[in-house]
Amino acid sequence: MPRIKRGVTSHHRHKKVLAQTKGHIGTKHRLIRRARESMIHSLSYAYFHRRERKGDMRRLWILRVNAACRANGTTYSQFINGLKKAGIGMNRKMLADMAVKEPANFSNLVALAGGKDQD
Repeated sequence: MPRIKRGVTSHHRHKKVLAQTKGHIGTKHRLIRRARESMIHSLSYAYFHRRERKGDMRRLWILRVNAACRANGTTYSQFINGLKKAGIGMNRKMLADMAVKEPANFSNLVALAGGKDQD
């Protein structure tokens, strides 16, 4: 039975790991054992933070809508409650976009939602 040398296979595998850790600091992109550990952590963080980003964006939208609501004399919670009562179904992303790009239309929306004198 012939002898099988596995240098090529492991070299390719190592190159793949080192390519994924390009840009990591110190030995974490040079030495294969440190690089593999660094790669596993980085991929784990990337997976987790892709999901975390969705909550971050929602918080940003709420913050923008709240700022625009307060400029129009109401609060975020009163505004959202008014929209629900008026039967206007807009998501927070669209509301935030409207608050930034079309402040006049957003003011009309605040008026539709009840504005200041809402119970």
